[in-house]
Amino acid sequence: MDMKTFLANLKGYFNLMADKEDEQQVVEQVSAGVAFRGANLWILIFAILIASLGLNVNSTAVIIGAMLVSPLMGPIIGMGLGVGIGDYDLLRRALKNYGVATLISIVTATVYFLISPLGEAQSELLARTSPSLYDVLIAFCGGAAGVLALTTRSKGQVIPGVAIATALMPPLCTAGYGLATAQWNYFFGAFYLFFINTVFIALSTFLGVKLLRFHTRQTLTPEQALRGRRMMTAVVVVAMLPAAVMTVSIVKRNVFERNVRQFVERELNQNGTRILSHSVDRDTLHVVAVGRTISDADAADARSRMGYYSLGGYALDVIQGAGSESLESLAAQLSSASFGVDAENRRLGARVASLEEQLAAYERFDTLAVRVGAEAATLFPGVQSVELGRKAGRTGGTVAVVRLKPGATRTSAEESRIEAWLRTRLEDAQMEVVVR
Repeated sequence: MDMKTFLANLKGYFNLMADKEDEQQVVEQVSAGVAFRGANLWILIFAILIASLGLNVNSTAVIIGAMLVSPLMGPIIGMGLGVGIGDYDLLRRALKNYGVATLISIVTATVYFLISPLGEAQSELLARTSPSLYDVLIAFCGGAAGVLALTTRSKGQVIPGVAIATALMPPLCTAGYGLATAQWNYFFGAFYLFFINTVFIALSTFLGVKLLRFHTRQTLTPEQALRGRRMMTAVVVVAMLPAAVMTVSIVKRNVFERNVRQFVERELNQNGTRILSHSVDRDTLHVVAVGRTISDADAADARSRMGYYSLGGYALDVIQGAGSESLESLAAQLSSASFGVDAENRRLGARVASLEEQLAAYERFDTLAVRVGAEAATLFPGVQSVELGRKAGRTGGTVAVVRLKPGATRTSAEESRIEAWLRTRLEDAQMEVVVR
């Protein structure tokens, strides 16, 4: 098969024109979905209430249900189609109904959150206040899938999926929450996310209509067409710029947090020491450690390598010894940092208890290993030292590492005798013994 035939066959797989729906039928269907009157308007109000309830109780399932019910996609797709085919009557009606639907949605959500006894912002609410370029891509791809579903015969279950992916309802509800609680950062962040979804769903609809070669209803002069393209480009750029800035900020923060985590894990972890927590306060990295003390030399060595993790401008503050040996004091510090939330205090208490248990186990192993090593050297002259510790993983257990002296005779029988003695001496039949 030559290249020309291959490309022709490949083009056949991606050809949309064969599945194209009747243009008049598509325009009539979109035009019918633009209007917000009677039942359509009440469905919108109930969908907003469902989404607000879901956001209020932090229920993802309820929010998804509201997005499936919502009829908000209609006027947005109508705007894209109206621009794409030059039907400015459809565009005007879509813009009018879009404005009405947006206003009613925000008012409904605001009234709900004003009377709701649950006033605390949950994670689902907070997730709708920081849009980024990823939201732009989601809206564009979702809108592209939606317009292809409307304009072709192979519809399947695309429209419900698009309604969930583009998530038009939750940002409007979050904007209503921001108004009800006078938190303007919530309002503007959520409304901007809704604006992004609107612009890029409409843009993908416009491009889909052009790709499928829909006939224009009104012939434009070259000047009018150029002015329209400029306006559309300006709207798209205005929608993307803040999202791009937020995306850069998010990426920088994630990279910084990864660098801090890698520095702590690689440079400050040592046998017998556990890093309890770390935090950054202005230009200082605070690390809380329990167990074996990190020496001043090790801390200084770690400071000298902070530049390799892009942390050269930060100071290192290691809290240990008198600052961390008292676990009760540490629990009090963490408790005060939890802003008095009882549930958080209980979680921190359980964590401290777990750390006490782990620390006691490590100290026991260190002491016991010295005694067992001395006894093993007497009973088995070839043994140089014995190290004890816990096995990693969910099952846990104990592991003993027996190190032989250089040049010591190593036989299977001798190793078996050492293993049997260790299991009897430490009363642990399941112990794993490694001879090196």
